[in-house]
Amino acid sequence: MMRARLRLTSIIEDDLPERDFKGEIFMAREEGIVIDVQADTAKVKTVKSASCEGCASQGSCTAQGNEMEVRVMNPAGARVGDRVVIEFETGALLKATFLLYIFPVLCLLAGAVVGNTMGERMGLNPSALSAAAGFSLFFASFFLVKSRGNRMSKKDAYRPKVVRILKAAAPSPVPPPTENSPESGSA
Repeated sequence: MMRARLRLTSIIEDDLPERDFKGEIFMAREEGIVIDVQADTAKVKTVKSASCEGCASQGSCTAQGNEMEVRVMNPAGARVGDRVVIEFETGALLKATFLLYIFPVLCLLAGAVVGNTMGERMGLNPSALSAAAGFSLFFASFFLVKSRGNRMSKKDAYRPKVVRILKAAAPSPVPPPTENSPESGSA
């Protein structure tokens, strides 16, 4: 097991020589083409994959069929037309997945158990109080998920980043001014 982990580490380090490998934090990667650049972010067009379903950055994506456009941080300085590798920490993906899918279910179960216990102690219908408390906590969890999700989406750890430029876009040639163009000084 340890030998396989060391080999995986060396494969990842060989694959990304310009980037420090952070122990056992693995990265989810996608390739795409930069279609827009603004300040320190870029919009990248990529193909939708299975990892998109639980992504914490879903709010920054626009899906069009099988293609996605995602706003990413651009520390690599990619330009429009560049083919790039974007990645994000899978730990952030797991936290977002837990918050989105598991936490509301846990709230539902906790509310049901508390409602059942309170119903028995108070002499009320335990089933009705269990259902009411369970669904109350379940719906209350959505407000917590929404507010926590908004805070998470603003943190760099939960935002995808351009980590490497695979193929830079060819510089667009600027045609020389012609005799009839305004740049040539003729009227």
